Amino acid sequence: MSETLNKILSKYTPQEAETIRQAFDFAQKIHQGQKRDSGEEYFSHPVEVAKILADLNLDYETVSAGLLHDVLEESNYKPEDLEKEFGTNIAFLVKSVTKLHRVSYGGDKGFRENFHKMILATAKDIRVVLIKLADRLHNLETLDGYKGNKERIAKEALEIYAPLADRLGMGEIKGVMEDYAFPFVYPEDYKKLLDLAASQMAENKKYLEKIKPEVEKILKASGIKYLAVNARAKHLYSLWRKLQKYDFNLERIYDLAALRVIVPDVASCYETLGILHKYWPPLPNRIKDFIALAKPNGYQSLHTTVFCENGKITEFQIRTPEMHLNADYGIAGHWGYKEDANPLTKKYSWLRQLAEWQKQNMTSEDFWENAKIDFFKNRIFVFTPKGDVIELPEGATPVDFAYAVHSDLGDKCSQAKVLGKITPINQSLNDGDIVEIVINKNQRPSRDWLNFVKTSKARAKIRERLRLIS
Repeated sequence: MSETLNKILSKYTPQEAETIRQAFDFAQKIHQGQKRDSGEEYFSHPVEVAKILADLNLDYETVSAGLLHDVLEESNYKPEDLEKEFGTNIAFLVKSVTKLHRVSYGGDKGFRENFHKMILATAKDIRVVLIKLADRLHNLETLDGYKGNKERIAKEALEIYAPLADRLGMGEIKGVMEDYAFPFVYPEDYKKLLDLAASQMAENKKYLEKIKPEVEKILKASGIKYLAVNARAKHLYSLWRKLQKYDFNLERIYDLAALRVIVPDVASCYETLGILHKYWPPLPNRIKDFIALAKPNGYQSLHTTVFCENGKITEFQIRTPEMHLNADYGIAGHWGYKEDANPLTKKYSWLRQLAEWQKQNMTSEDFWENAKIDFFKNRIFVFTPKGDVIELPEGATPVDFAYAVHSDLGDKCSQAKVLGKITPINQSLNDGDIVEIVINKNQRPSRDWLNFVKTSKARAKIRERLRLIS
């Protein structure tokens, strides 16, 4: 553990490192003699949690709280004792994470109340949920040795923690959590997928190793000063979810073979795209520009799928180092040691939604029901006629879209044009749709709308207007 500690400390100033070392010694003393279900020293867990947080380049207070996150549960120490030892901020983080340990997946009132606490703590200081994500990630990594309900822990990861990581732009954390949880929640499907895809993925690996030097040669000859060309690993759970939409036909999955190209700047991204298309023709409708139109969670990259060597369908992702860091680690990837808590929260619209819910004094039950739709459902991204991106839950309708743009637009929504065609206002939208709302100044919300809208905002605004006109 001393080697791990030294690696952590090397990332911080001497003064910051001293606080981390004190937290290490304090937690080691508390957990002395305690064992995990696997038989390992319990203290190995908070050390690994701290390592994950340090690898995310989070500040020293967060790393210290990671080391201490189980201290209050495993001893007679109280938050005020920790505050005397480590200050207000670290004590607050530890106290907040301790409350989250009681969060368990299920429909009971206790769960909803604890989940409510977790989300409210997130809105106060995003570092709380980052510590919890690191805690759950290591628990999943060592889930084989756990003697409790493995399926429950894994299901929590798939339905709560991985979606939270996704909403924070932490794509790599999300993917790894899902892959650890997958075999415990869907063991038969996991085995089926391995049988179906193992040989294809091995073949793709050999193909990418062969094509990578060719890509590098082309980029060099074209004057592109690329920084890296790497194969992109396809996460198993993500592949399984995608296969469900295509009758488990691997031939319809176009990103099984994928290369990621890292270039110095944005101009080089577009130049690289043009060069790749010069050598290999792109598939129609498979070019996605997430640089000009970033996803709401901050993700940026150029994606293109081409007919590569011998007609092999291959995906390329082209991005700068900053985009790559953001894609894997989201909000955590931007964290500077000297920044205040909650950097970048202005970029995450769902955090603003949380703040609004707090003001409404929403019950824990309503909070959970709204969160299931607004946070944890699959997301689609649709566009206004001006090209603004609107993020909605899967299954959302033009009425949901209208209320997401502006309350008055929702109230007066009479028709919708989707990709230029008149569409019923209760029809589900698809990812990438361009939506134009046709208004009628005499239109009023109908009670029937409550039967098909999907977002909490639309539902709340419709009910509010109905009360006013009744």
